Amino acid sequence: MKKLVLFLFATAALSAQAQSGRGVRIGYIDMNYILENVPDYIEAKNQLELKAQKWKQEIETKRNDITKLKEELAKERVLLTKQLIEEKEEEIAFQENELSAIQQKHFGPQGDYIVQKAMLVKPVQDQVFTAIQDIAEQKKYDFVFDKSSDLTMIFSAKRFDISDQVIRAISRASKRTQKSKKEIQEEEKKEYEENLEDENPALAERRKRLEEKKAQRDKLIEERKAAAQAKREEADAKRKAAVEARTTGKTSTKTSATGGSDKGTDTNAKPAAQQKTSSDSTATARPKPTVNKDSIIAAREAQRQAKLAERDAAIAKRKQELEDRKAKAAATREAAKKAKEENKDATKPEEQGATTPKNNN
Repeated sequence: MKKLVLFLFATAALSAQAQSGRGVRIGYIDMNYILENVPDYIEAKNQLELKAQKWKQEIETKRNDITKLKEELAKERVLLTKQLIEEKEEEIAFQENELSAIQQKHFGPQGDYIVQKAMLVKPVQDQVFTAIQDIAEQKKYDFVFDKSSDLTMIFSAKRFDISDQVIRAISRASKRTQKSKKEIQEEEKKEYEENLEDENPALAERRKRLEEKKAQRDKLIEERKAAAQAKREEADAKRKAAVEARTTGKTSTKTSATGGSDKGTDTNAKPAAQQKTSSDSTATARPKPTVNKDSIIAAREAQRQAKLAERDAAIAKRKQELEDRKAKAAATREAAKKAKEENKDATKPEEQGATTPKNNN
């Protein structure tokens, strides 16, 4: 049968070539490859696989229950009567028939899995057939075959495979409804360029080389940026280490200088010339600190903070003095007021005593 189909196909191709005067253009697709690259089909297939997994678990649970019943019957057979044994065997047979019915319902030739899978494939197949018709009309294909079908293809060159073109056409059709006019124009431009690449393999190879060069250039730029960042971090680390080393050296120098001054205070009997000589030698032996911009800025900031602290302390002191003066003045006024009231109370009896003799006369 297949040989007959191939013979008829070859005859039709030769007759068409003879009539039209041009070569017959043939393409093919791989339906399985297309289905595995269509997002809608993949999502629906995953959902179907989840359902199938649940069905398999249900079947496995049923099978385990039947196995347990058989094991129990084997253990208790010597203790049971003939009637009880027959009842248990009937129950096991019923469970086995039920298991077989469940398997046929979900995974039989007309089962849920086969039916739902066909329902999933049907919309994608319709999209594939529509895309194939459009591509065949645009690129003048005379025949398009399905490589995954029953038709035997002993050899098929890759350049005649239009499966990727079909996938792109389906993707564009699904996205086109969600895009604006400008985006659709850009998509059509991209589609035109892809069609040119399909028609001209040299152009596709050239574009591929350009993309590889661009990727190498971007990688080189990233490596240079990373190297520069590493150098900056290393320089920062060295600078911080140098600052810490200088700070440690200054602290030790100040400590030694303080100890020397205390010793000089305790030994007042030394002559001034000897003290001057020792201080000169200490100054000569002490290494000059390296001037650093960061240390100068830090010192200036410390001086500024110290001045601010002194000013805040002076302001607080003046406020306290004003509060003390106010309190003292208030206390003085209160004392004067009390003294005045006491004097007033003391003069009242004297005035009453002076007026009494006049009334007797």
